[in-house]
Amino acid sequence: AVPKYLAEAVKQHDIDIIATPKVDHVHGAEDDDGPISFHCEMEVRPVITVAGYAGLRVELPSVSASESEIDEVVNSERKRHGTLVDATRAIATGDQVTLDLSASRNGEAVPGLNVESWLYEVGRGWVAKGFDDVLVGMNAGDEKEFKAVPNGNEDEADFRVKVVKVQELQLPDATDQWVADTFGEFDSVAAWKSAIAERMNASRLNQARSSVVDRVTDELAKLVEIDLPEAMVDGDLRSRVRNTVETFQRQGIAIAQFLQITGQSEEQFIEQLREQSRKAVRVDLALRAIASDRNLVASDEDVDVELERIAVRANVKVKRVKSLYEKNDAIGDLKAQIRKSQALEWLVREVTYVDNEGRAIATDLLLDEGVDIDPTADTGAGATVASESNTDEESTSTVDDESPNA
Repeated sequence: AVPKYLAEAVKQHDIDIIATPKVDHVHGAEDDDGPISFHCEMEVRPVITVAGYAGLRVELPSVSASESEIDEVVNSERKRHGTLVDATRAIATGDQVTLDLSASRNGEAVPGLNVESWLYEVGRGWVAKGFDDVLVGMNAGDEKEFKAVPNGNEDEADFRVKVVKVQELQLPDATDQWVADTFGEFDSVAAWKSAIAERMNASRLNQARSSVVDRVTDELAKLVEIDLPEAMVDGDLRSRVRNTVETFQRQGIAIAQFLQITGQSEEQFIEQLREQSRKAVRVDLALRAIASDRNLVASDEDVDVELERIAVRANVKVKRVKSLYEKNDAIGDLKAQIRKSQALEWLVREVTYVDNEGRAIATDLLLDEGVDIDPTADTGAGATVASESNTDEESTSTVDDESPNA
């Protein structure tokens, strides 16, 4: 009887509990519908206010390539079409040199560092720290011995290098004729560079768009300065761990294998997810606060639209989805998620966007295709700009498990 009456009380008083209630001092018959009294303590979701959310300033990657960045692409193409010619001078940074190289430690050859006729571009920083400095100034036929710590090692090794050949890369002049002969579709350097800029800017814009929601929620989370309820953090963390492990399993990857590949301990992996959970809780509380502050409402029509969306993604009938949410008294939770989505949709259009040099980025440019926010997704990073893909595994599992937890 206690669970029944407790559930009725929670629903009647619209209590937003975040952990299993503690029940004691039960008096009366628990196995029938007779009079019963009990004492209950429950942890509820904090209701907060968020100051400064309307004046958020969000930094994004620049959406415009600079002249120097465009020139880097131009020079890269010139290098790709360059010609190697023998040089009779001493080695300089950027030269292509053919080397005989050997390295040993205590008389034993160091694996991977004993090669002949190896072509190397001086300045790449390969082999060992200071290796390029040793080469600069040498001539074809010169030999040197030196000591250095090979890259990726901790112990010093004895090196011997012989310069077999020195070559320099002669670059073609970036002229209109060269551009026309090389690329065909452009008849001038200006047209070619314009196309490069257009391509780079489009790529930059897509990168910025894809980071909008994450960056906005990053800044929003910083405004929440309360002690976070551990029950919320732990609950979110359990879901993240479970979802991550299930994702790896679907890909045929064991969690132990993933940890080994990434060089992480289990504790480090869990702590990374815990940080994500802390952000998600902060964003959850902040968006609820904004929704209340701006009097945002989830209408019955909004609920129907969301249930339809969940049904389509889960490939089941809407009636079944709705019955599951009603059965688990989860319609109220779904409305709360919808209000959070409305708050986030409002926020991403109201903040000020700048690049890493403080230059303003037009909101309309970033959001001209709208923003796709999934009310049932992770509150910390549950949305992307409409031009990006966004999948929802949770909606399927919600229906399959018959336990909606919006």
